[in-house]
Amino acid sequence: MRSLPVLVALLLSLSLTAYAQKQSRRKAAKPVVFQGICGTVLVKRGNQMPSPDSPQTKSGGSPTEREVLIYPVLNMSEIETDENGFINSVGDKKPVMSVKSGKDGKFCARLPVGQYSVVVREPKGLYANLFDSKNDIFPVSVQKNRRSTVSVEITHEAVF
Repeated sequence: MRSLPVLVALLLSLSLTAYAQKQSRRKAAKPVVFQGICGTVLVKRGNQMPSPDSPQTKSGGSPTEREVLIYPVLNMSEIETDENGFINSVGDKKPVMSVKSGKDGKFCARLPVGQYSVVVREPKGLYANLFDSKNDIFPVSVQKNRRSTVSVEITHEAVF
């Protein structure tokens, strides 16, 4: 009769171990994969030039809240800009997604594999200040099961 409590304890221990291993495998089998674009929106203002006579403002920029629009890749030949460089028209292209950066400037957008342009909405129009050698506007490539990380710098109020 003494062996009955020992046997019950052993069976209970084996059952709990098997259950814990099953739960562990279940958690490990479902990795969270993010595919898309994540980044930070920063504003740079004022003097960004190093000089012994004028103090340089914070060069890294300040995180800011902005609407971030993600388009199928845009080219300079497809858009209309004003004299200050703000985008007034992107023709008939529509944004694939629009997200808002938080107070910390951070944003993320889940997207299918493809080529995209990232722009921000400013009061004077859409804004981007990055172009590649083909004149594509702020091009970002999204690859399968990969996160593309970008830093969007709003610099139209800065002096370089």
